[in-house]
Amino acid sequence: MTSYDYDLFVIGGGSGGVRAARMAAMTGARVALAEEYRMGGTCVIRGCVPKKLFVYASQFSENVMDSKGYGWDFGDARFDWPTLIANKDKEIARLEGLYTKNVLAAGVTILQDRAVFEDAHTLRLLNSNKTVTADKILIATGNRPTRDMGTVHVIPGGELCITSDEAFHLEKLPRRILIAGGGYIALEFAHIFHGLGSHVSLVYRGDKPLRGFDNDLRDALVTSMQTRGLDVLLGCEFTKVEKRGQSLHAETNKGAVIECDQIMLAIGRMPNAMALHVEKAGVELGKKGEVKVDEFSRTTAANIYAVGDVTDRVQLTPVAIHEAMCFVETAFRNNPTKPDHMHIPSAVFTTPEIGTVGLSEEKALAMGFSIDVYKSSFRPLLHTLGGREVRTMMKLVVDANTGKVLGCHIFGDHGAEIIQAVAIAVKMGATKKDFDDTMALHPTAAEELVTMRTKSYSKNPA
Repeated sequence: MTSYDYDLFVIGGGSGGVRAARMAAMTGARVALAEEYRMGGTCVIRGCVPKKLFVYASQFSENVMDSKGYGWDFGDARFDWPTLIANKDKEIARLEGLYTKNVLAAGVTILQDRAVFEDAHTLRLLNSNKTVTADKILIATGNRPTRDMGTVHVIPGGELCITSDEAFHLEKLPRRILIAGGGYIALEFAHIFHGLGSHVSLVYRGDKPLRGFDNDLRDALVTSMQTRGLDVLLGCEFTKVEKRGQSLHAETNKGAVIECDQIMLAIGRMPNAMALHVEKAGVELGKKGEVKVDEFSRTTAANIYAVGDVTDRVQLTPVAIHEAMCFVETAFRNNPTKPDHMHIPSAVFTTPEIGTVGLSEEKALAMGFSIDVYKSSFRPLLHTLGGREVRTMMKLVVDANTGKVLGCHIFGDHGAEIIQAVAIAVKMGATKKDFDDTMALHPTAAEELVTMRTKSYSKNPA
């Protein structure tokens, strides 16, 4: 029997890698984890957590505005960017320390090094120039922002732009920022910078942002952004960036020139797999550079697995953690377990925010369902005295034949918090009658989900 240094070697100290390492070690396995940068990965260091802190910061200005209708006067509000950055960095450092502490407490060996493949069981640590061997290897290296603009692969002046990674470390808040992209990262940062006081322009080459989300959500978001004063330029992309004096000038495909202080590319992310030399281990990559895996997260090499964003399945932190748990059940508990990617709740932390679970109207029809749609748009109670024109939209997509709720979509304050509980019901197969039979909690926005009794319309698949 071949002897290895470790039973499991994990490449990557993000959410998926950390969970897999800890849980595998708790089975008695000898586990090592290599992380070349900081423990916590994208989510903790340069993603979900700092982004949500920025979202909170950006919403205080509107809270102050709303408070005047309730009799409050806080005087002249002033925002200090360096204070936010310093406090954010302090919190991230605290969380990074907890990640490291918990991994070590589980008995995992942490190697601050870059690991690449020599063969299916051997890894080279580049910083220390050593090799280690392992029976099983897990790739959990995540992904990173891309600068590939698609139709025009090289944008003159593109090196002058930042990505979401750099946005967390800017020395000062830009007075004017142009954001390119139509996904959740672009939209979240557009609202963050707008709320902090920047003038924001969003450029997206599609007809409406958030491709893949329910169209009513997409429309509600665009209307809200325009009402708030964000410049939303659809069917548009820029072709050239120049630095003129202290400003950046972006030329668009429509002949316009947008002057700003920062340009942020939020046009997609690409898997961190190209530099791992996976070909030496017999691991195949897909067209986007993602690690190809089967339904049990196993790669084309029998002893090597991959979880999280590097597989380009569902790019969400809880999904990476779930896949890691399934991997441990499969590889170390003799309980083959497939990750379940159905009914995953997701949120877009715009202002107001989006919460969604299940099928969109368009997806349900494409899958052959005949559907009944229940939809409501209303002004939340908070804003009746707050005075601003803010609206909430809620929508249920229901299977017309069985009454089963196929999808729930919310655009409004606390939409993400609401959708987490709704996801339980959708996951359990709740029907519209189950929603109707549930007592409303008044006064809340969420009660609309159980009081929408009048069908808005029905549709059959084409």
